[in-house]
Amino acid sequence: MRQLIIATNNPHKIAEITAILAAIPVEILSAPDFADFPRVEETGQTLADNAASKVKMVWDMYHVPALADDTGLEVDYLNGAPGVFSARFAGPGRSYNDNNKKLLSLMDGIPESQRKARFRAVIAFIDKSGTLHSVDGVLDGSIATRSRGKFGFGYDPIFVVAGTDRTLAQFTPQEKNEISHRSRALAKIKPIMIQALS
Repeated sequence: MRQLIIATNNPHKIAEITAILAAIPVEILSAPDFADFPRVEETGQTLADNAASKVKMVWDMYHVPALADDTGLEVDYLNGAPGVFSARFAGPGRSYNDNNKKLLSLMDGIPESQRKARFRAVIAFIDKSGTLHSVDGVLDGSIATRSRGKFGFGYDPIFVVAGTDRTLAQFTPQEKNEISHRSRALAKIKPIMIQALS
């Protein structure tokens, strides 16, 4: 069976991506399967830069097809911030909760009409020949006025999914994997992966 490395150290992303790709006949490997798995600093100016950097580093080390993502929350009122800085919005080493608190503070008192936002995930995939492929997926929504929900991670508890009154953290993992920005990006890359891994 062909192998695919998920190029991330984030256990939440590993779990989500593995679940979404479950139907593809491939052995999925990730950081815990390697003693020397690299830690990539996200220093790119765009989500695409970061996703490509992660997947290229893993490819250079192992020469096995690899997949990586970088995801950002884009808030219209904040001119697209936190965007590429989403993971470290409240500062280096800060928690998901710290990021959420900072964002809610910046949006305090802002009317519903100005709270529009979207999650954007960029997926980079390197096939067995070393060719890089890149796609993105978007989930529209808005910023809640407080945290709600027990599922998910990151900004999920304060992101209300468009067309619903629920935050992404109020969707079960299975429900989230059917609609999320990451699942939409993976749906685009799947046909390329299936052909490359066959």
